[in-house]
Amino acid sequence: MSAHRNLGLVAAAATLLAAAPLSAIFERWTWLVQAVIVVAAVAAAAALARLGRTPLWAQILAMVGGLTLALTWLFPSGGELLAVLPSPATFGHFAELLNGSVEDMRTHGVKVDDTDPLLFVTALGIGGVAVLVDVLCVGLRRPALAGLPMLAIYSVPVAVYVDSVPPVPFAIGAAGFLWLLVTDNVDRVRRFGRRFTGDGRDVDVWEASPLAAAGRRLAVVGLALAVLVPLAVPGMTAGLMGSLNSGQGNGFGGSGLGGSPGRVDLFAALSGQLNQSKVTDLVKVTTTEEEPFYLRFGVADELRNDGFRVRGPNGRQVNGDLPDPSQQSQPGVERTRHRATVEVTRDLNMRLLPVYAEPTRFADLGNSWFYDPNMQVVFSNREDSRGKRYEFDYVRSKYTPDRLRAAQPLPADLPLRKQQTVTPDVPEVRALVADLIRGKRTEYDKVRAIYDYFSEDNGFSYRLSTEQGTSGQEILDFLENKVGYCQQYAAALAWMVRDAGIPARVAFGFSNGSRRSGDTLTLTNRNLHAWTEVYFDQIGWVPFDATPTYGVPGSTRSAWAPDTDAPEDNTPQAGTPGAPGDADPSAGPDREPNRIEEELDPGVGSGSGTPAGQAPVWPWWAAGALTLLFLLAVPALRRHALRRRRGRPAPTVRTVDPPSVDASVNGAPVVTVGTDPDRARADAHAAWDELIDTLVDYRLRVDRTETPRATADRLAREALTADTEAGTAVRLLGRAEERARYARDPLTGEPLPAALRTVRGALAERADRRTRLVATVLPPSVLQRWRIAVADTSSRLVTSGGHLRYRLLRFSPRRIIASRAGR
Repeated sequence: MSAHRNLGLVAAAATLLAAAPLSAIFERWTWLVQAVIVVAAVAAAAALARLGRTPLWAQILAMVGGLTLALTWLFPSGGELLAVLPSPATFGHFAELLNGSVEDMRTHGVKVDDTDPLLFVTALGIGGVAVLVDVLCVGLRRPALAGLPMLAIYSVPVAVYVDSVPPVPFAIGAAGFLWLLVTDNVDRVRRFGRRFTGDGRDVDVWEASPLAAAGRRLAVVGLALAVLVPLAVPGMTAGLMGSLNSGQGNGFGGSGLGGSPGRVDLFAALSGQLNQSKVTDLVKVTTTEEEPFYLRFGVADELRNDGFRVRGPNGRQVNGDLPDPSQQSQPGVERTRHRATVEVTRDLNMRLLPVYAEPTRFADLGNSWFYDPNMQVVFSNREDSRGKRYEFDYVRSKYTPDRLRAAQPLPADLPLRKQQTVTPDVPEVRALVADLIRGKRTEYDKVRAIYDYFSEDNGFSYRLSTEQGTSGQEILDFLENKVGYCQQYAAALAWMVRDAGIPARVAFGFSNGSRRSGDTLTLTNRNLHAWTEVYFDQIGWVPFDATPTYGVPGSTRSAWAPDTDAPEDNTPQAGTPGAPGDADPSAGPDREPNRIEEELDPGVGSGSGTPAGQAPVWPWWAAGALTLLFLLAVPALRRHALRRRRGRPAPTVRTVDPPSVDASVNGAPVVTVGTDPDRARADAHAAWDELIDTLVDYRLRVDRTETPRATADRLAREALTADTEAGTAVRLLGRAEERARYARDPLTGEPLPAALRTVRGALAERADRRTRLVATVLPPSVLQRWRIAVADTSSRLVTSGGHLRYRLLRFSPRRIIASRAGR
């Protein structure tokens, strides 16, 4: 066992060393601390399981249990028992972390921050590898196969790292694998006893073996070649995805807008480009529209505590049929079709393409580009935008304020509203929003009240030299200082609109700029822009730009979102909304839609704050408790069924002899009543097996080398001295088993079931309370039989696997060819 413990500790240490390459993708070392805790829990669980001499399957269950406890302690959901025992809420929290890790993988690039989803996936993966390595090394004694799961850890940074993976972490992981192999071989050699040298003398103390020294030299040379050769060969120093993914995920990377590879943060990329002193041409666009709106390429619609985040898009190929909103006619909505040609320069490198909103057809794009109709973005997982030239048709939608004012609030249970109205708990912002929208009945009026707040009259101004205000309490800094640029205005407006219960998100793209030649616009890094989009029922996403117009070259305003800093015209023209004689009949004081909208206002919700339709938790606890009770009762039920089957007496057999002269004066047949010998022998064996299981249950010594008579005499003399009846009964059972084994005719006609009950009752009276409880609830005889069966099955599987492996290694096509040639 000491050798197993030593090998298990080395396997755990080798797993941690193999995880060293993950340092290339994390900014901090939090993952390493959590990995040490997880691997230590797995190793401790394995060591405790081996102390009990449990089979391999029990060791695996123990390691999985240790891994679960460690993850529960590191990533609690708040509903655990005693802080480490998982509950249904814990596993639900784990599922949320897994889902969040998928989004973080899409929106982050190396090196990544310490986010709970990514840390959870890392700890789970390293813990799973630790279980596999321990099983392969200690349980199956196949340490060479342990290199496969250890190599899986190394493949993670190789697949996602943009630059070449540093060689030092690889060397550390390789050293751990070699350490594991050396430890296993030393343990195998020590099983042979004393080591002898080639001269015939034994070695009393440790002495270096020439063969072992040669093996170490070869290992060191191989490790050095594995590290140095990729550094010397051209083209091997880049990561695996270097040629396929110059940008990160669905955002910026490489030398493009994101700067150095890192977290995909459209806000950070935008601010970095706006603050550059050098003006760089990024896009040239030609459109048939005289005054187009902003050219967009990205959307941030997930608001967390650290600000708006970019989710990974999903969609169909752009070469297929795309939604055409011009086919839907709505009053108060004007839709016109246009065509645009975009040429991206070599300086814009990202996995997104700049397009106008609501495209309907693309040309000159391959099958690698996809369109997400919800985000209205074009993206690719294999190509980038650098040097792309493409043509597309799009629809420009314009809305009247009255049409937006007539839009009804979205249902509270609509997934879009649930997702796009989530905001962090900042009471100051919510109080400001509640004050701004007080008395506003429609969704549009609420949005306009918040939109109009960002004006010069309220002290807001445009300036580039300011801190980023997109996460945490930075929104309060912006609302207090009232100085910023487009990213602060767009994020603050979207945040506050969401606090009003209306879906909102932040869009990224280019303003129209100031360089125009005919129908062609040349857009630079100074024209990068961010604005807000608000969702209205049966209309879709409508843009609102709260940034002051004097700070955005090529800024565009609309009738539904006018320039809040422009001087008001108090003499409305005929035909415009609000002009005398042209009043909208729906705008009267008795308009019913306002009353309906007020009733549907999410800010005037009723009832408690408990989510409707939330399933109670107690059925899960009840089902879990019943399942646990059933599993605990299985051994007792199995023991009861076995005892009942063994206690059935042998049936009597009636045989009819043929009539004879001496049988009867009347010549009647003679009827003989007896017991079937085969059944009597089987009953004797069953009674003896039941006696042996009873001895095992009550923890009495069982000597398989004794004869049945010797065992019965020993029990009567040692355990049943005070009970003469029980002693006689146990001797009867021994005599019946002895006759069944060795005599021609078994013992028949004796009450073996009654004798078993007598012996069992006497043994139960002799045993203490704890032994009786264990014998009833968890019979050791049943558990021992199951353990032996599992061990035998495992041995057969290992043997079969070894035979199969031997045959595969011995297989040679040359033998088949030679045999055919010999024929």
